[in-house]
Amino acid sequence: MPTQQLDYFTSLVTEDEHLPLTEAAIAVAQHAYPDLDVQGVLDQIDQLAIKLKSRITPDTSPMQRLQILKHFFYSELGFGPNANDFYAPENSYLHYVLENRRGIPISLAILMIELGQQIGLKIRGVSFPNHFMMRISLQQGEVIMDPLTGESLSKNQLQEMLDPYLDAKGYRGELSLPLNIFLRASNAREILSRFLRNLKMVYSEHERWERLLGIQERLVILLPDSIEEIRDRGLIFAQLEYLRPALADMHHYLSESPEAEDASDIREHIATLESQAKFH
Repeated sequence: MPTQQLDYFTSLVTEDEHLPLTEAAIAVAQHAYPDLDVQGVLDQIDQLAIKLKSRITPDTSPMQRLQILKHFFYSELGFGPNANDFYAPENSYLHYVLENRRGIPISLAILMIELGQQIGLKIRGVSFPNHFMMRISLQQGEVIMDPLTGESLSKNQLQEMLDPYLDAKGYRGELSLPLNIFLRASNAREILSRFLRNLKMVYSEHERWERLLGIQERLVILLPDSIEEIRDRGLIFAQLEYLRPALADMHHYLSESPEAEDASDIREHIATLESQAKFH
């Protein structure tokens, strides 16, 4: 694991207040593309922003700025969903998304948020269940927008999208949660953790353990208080037969949460790994 890249990622995500979302999201790809020039990708985005700024004057209202941004991003540049291969990991790598103009909601949103902020729009990300959204503050009120298309969504449309999630979680009837809970703006750390967890899911499903470890290392750095992420890193180490770090992470997990639901499973894992370690 190239520590230089992890040190760089760590330096970006240490403080909440100044967490550079776009740079950190680009840097995530260094686990898969070690030679990636993060600054070069930032420069590409800045070039787009310069083009965009040339169409705006101090008198351009926020509503007009949003229309100009949407036209530029979706119509001119042609950004949109990768319908043929929605679950490809590349859809989460911003350098790839910039090159191919194809992404998933969260990767497209990060680019839109960056460009929008550069032209003075208040655009934030929303960790809506199963579909990342954007929230734009205008004089007329708050707009919730789909990053795949730039379409503004009504309360009814959002509720329809939310209902299957509520059903699956059993949050219906008397337990029903109001829509507004799911529309609050997320901070950069929350957006980045969702971004990483998307990649974690893709690599887990394809059992690409080395790639998954690169993502998991970053989740541990990003969410230092999440003991579950340390447990998951231990399980990935075990898959890769890195026995010592696997055991260290699993012991750490049990020392922090000895009563966890999966504690007995993890103890079994430890016993198996320790017997393997004897024969190594």
